[in-house]
Amino acid sequence: MKKRSLLMSGVLAASLLLAACTDDGGSSSGSEDASADGKKYVAVVSKGFQHQFWQAVKKGADEAAEEFDVKITFEGPESESQVDKQIEMLQAAFDKKPDAIGFAALDSQAASPLLKKADESGIPIIAFDSGVDSEIPLATATTDNRAAAALAADKMAEFIGGEGKIALVVQDQTSVSAVDRRDGFKDQIESKYPNIEIVDIQYGGGDHLKSTDLAKAMMSAHPDLKGIFGTNEGSAIGVVNAVRELNKSGEIVIVGFDSGKQQIDAIKDGLMAGAVTQNPVGIGYETVKAAVAAMNGEPVEKLIDTGFYWYDKDNIDSDEIKAAIYE
Repeated sequence: MKKRSLLMSGVLAASLLLAACTDDGGSSSGSEDASADGKKYVAVVSKGFQHQFWQAVKKGADEAAEEFDVKITFEGPESESQVDKQIEMLQAAFDKKPDAIGFAALDSQAASPLLKKADESGIPIIAFDSGVDSEIPLATATTDNRAAAALAADKMAEFIGGEGKIALVVQDQTSVSAVDRRDGFKDQIESKYPNIEIVDIQYGGGDHLKSTDLAKAMMSAHPDLKGIFGTNEGSAIGVVNAVRELNKSGEIVIVGFDSGKQQIDAIKDGLMAGAVTQNPVGIGYETVKAAVAAMNGEPVEKLIDTGFYWYDKDNIDSDEIKAAIYE
């Protein structure tokens, strides 16, 4: 009798544990929950969560979900170098049979087979932040990264007096946004500023610690370096940390991309000259808005330009910039 009682207790405990595991109540719940409350479901897979940028994108996505009365999930890998992890998340999202998918590709080619499966299943795909090297996405909600990086190049040239050696710390070589920022900056410098030389381009995976080490190595290899461009939040903060740790504030001009508290503080403190900020809340909002339109059979624009702004100590407190930066 005692054995039977212990067995029943074990079964009950297992049942409770299973119920707790399946009722996650968070951002990874699937379309079964969506159908239960009658709402359509949009699965959003981002590049990561380690930067404040993605939390701002999520905020915009949540706002659109509430406005258009749909259910969303929003997830991404811990690091923007985890391409395989992101592909696993995309597969999991596909398996939940969502009504639409929003996807920011870490690798513009690696996801193509899964996107093709989703397309063949009639699930509309909306790309965001980074485009996908495919015609499958119906729309891409993104910053014009080449134009934004060209603006950053113009600002760098202005700050260093139109001549000297500079370098870039880029987040990766595989996402469309990173490539466009690298090439937009590089092409602008090479075409407009013949007396400025780009002496090094390194890739830090968007990780501020790795980017710090790369920036230190650049400054060691090129003692006469005048400026460094960091192409995303983690890259730019890595450069800031390197300049601070080597006591080169005032010697190296730092131009960044994105915002976040550390970059905002660095600009206010005079350590960073300025940066280009995207409109992350707008990116998230437009992604979900386009997904809702697509799954309802409505037309969507192929390219949804969400805008960008230059900010520095002179305009950082303006209403326009405050609406686009995030802490």
